[in-house]
Amino acid sequence: MLFRPLRLLLVLACLAGLTYAQKPSTDREGPGPNQDPPRSSDAAREAGDSSSRDSIIDLKPPRNDAKDHPNSSSAEDEYDQNQEFHVWDPHKADKNVEVGDYYFKLGNYPAAASRYREALQYQSNHAIATFRLAQSLEKLGKTDEAIQYYTAYLKILPHGHDAAEANKAVVRLKEKLTQEQAREHEPAAAKSNTPPQK
Repeated sequence: MLFRPLRLLLVLACLAGLTYAQKPSTDREGPGPNQDPPRSSDAAREAGDSSSRDSIIDLKPPRNDAKDHPNSSSAEDEYDQNQEFHVWDPHKADKNVEVGDYYFKLGNYPAAASRYREALQYQSNHAIATFRLAQSLEKLGKTDEAIQYYTAYLKILPHGHDAAEANKAVVRLKEKLTQEQAREHEPAAAKSNTPPQK
């Protein structure tokens, strides 16, 4: 019998302790509903100092960077500012290359070139599309543009699978261009050396 009231008293004491532990204390609470949030001191604001000054990142290039890396600015110069607005979708690029290959095998070089160009709109650094566009343009007789895309391929993959063929094509097409230019100048020179007929 003596244990019964003792047990009851023990249970009541535990319940009272739990109730007290769950009651929030005013010391741990944040600012009340009518208080302003904490601010920096007025002196720090007037001086223009901020606590976030430590997180400013220095974006300047290191000293002698241009001297140590002379060709690094060419990549910035060639960057197309509007490039970031194109949709980047490598799956559509691959699909356009696949369709372009189909047209290329059929001998429909204008359609193949169109598909390769479309692939480059979805992924501007697509090496296969760049190389095959150069091949299509060469077949179409657009030598200047073909050289441009062969060179672009070599910038993307200088030691790639088709790099040797691209290098040979650039040399071959440049020779072809110089021969065409020489032929254009020959008739003009030949005409000027002939005496006028009576």
